[in-house]
Amino acid sequence: MLSYRTRRRLSLLILLVGLPIYIVVAVSAVNWLDAHFGRQPIWIELLVYIALGFLWALPFRFVFRGVGKADPDAKDQGD
Repeated sequence: MLSYRTRRRLSLLILLVGLPIYIVVAVSAVNWLDAHFGRQPIWIELLVYIALGFLWALPFRFVFRGVGKADPDAKDQGD
């Protein structure tokens, strides 16, 4: 299991590097579909973009889970 600090760094890397690359790949895939099958109705394109927008995060759920919360392993630095 990854430590909290490692998951925070990995999630930042995924969001800053991986997500823009994935966006380019998703738009290229829709453009490829347009080139080979012609322009689809807007609702089909919308469904494709929604599906692709949801699918990118599935493999990374374990990385993003709990990252926005306080470090559970940190010492309590209260008064």
